[in-house]
Amino acid sequence: MGELILALVPVALGVVLSPLAIMALVAVLLSHNARMNGITYLVGWFVGLGGLMALCLWLFPLLQVHQLGEPPLWVPLVRVILGVFLIGSAVWVYRKGRVHIARMAAASSPRDVVAASPQLPGWLHSVESFRPGRTLLLGLGLFVLNPVDASCAILAALDISLSGIDQTAGMWVALVFVIIGTLPVGLPVLYVVVRGAAAQPLLDRVRTWIAGNTHILNAALLLVIGALQLEKGIAALI
Repeated sequence: MGELILALVPVALGVVLSPLAIMALVAVLLSHNARMNGITYLVGWFVGLGGLMALCLWLFPLLQVHQLGEPPLWVPLVRVILGVFLIGSAVWVYRKGRVHIARMAAASSPRDVVAASPQLPGWLHSVESFRPGRTLLLGLGLFVLNPVDASCAILAALDISLSGIDQTAGMWVALVFVIIGTLPVGLPVLYVVVRGAAAQPLLDRVRTWIAGNTHILNAALLLVIGALQLEKGIAALI
């Protein structure tokens, strides 16, 4: 059990530190009807993470990933593919962040600084007009359709399935993983529900910090997760 938990730590961090999801959440919490939209965004995120984990935990035993103590060939191949993808994502995230910083350093006016700053994807600018139903779908989609977050959930379910622990213990581990993965969304939502409009200054600072500083940490986490999965996959193939 202890070895399984340690193996899940870097994967959980990959879910917890999801800049796009957090910046979208901040936009939701700065929108009209922030309390209700925040709650529905949290529900969507929880359903996405929990649903994908439950699906994989149901599917992997059917695919006999732990048959006779030796997983089938496709398991290490999946690890290798995901490892390469995550390492490539780490390089892309880091290089993109450096480009933004270089542009900001070369800016000669406040307008240039604003233009060079990392921006949310265009479709997120309409979040402030979302109603609760669309916000729920936003939270769900940002997890399920985000290849990095979805990969982390799949890898966590795979590690649990291959650990050899009994089904009840595996479900408890998965539940803890889902709760931890929900905290970065749940805590800000709770803060806004309690504080209301008084939460806006902190949310503005969080959005600014994420936009300018998280590319290095996010790239490092992707690199660690990818390297671990690549090592496990190659070791199983040799």
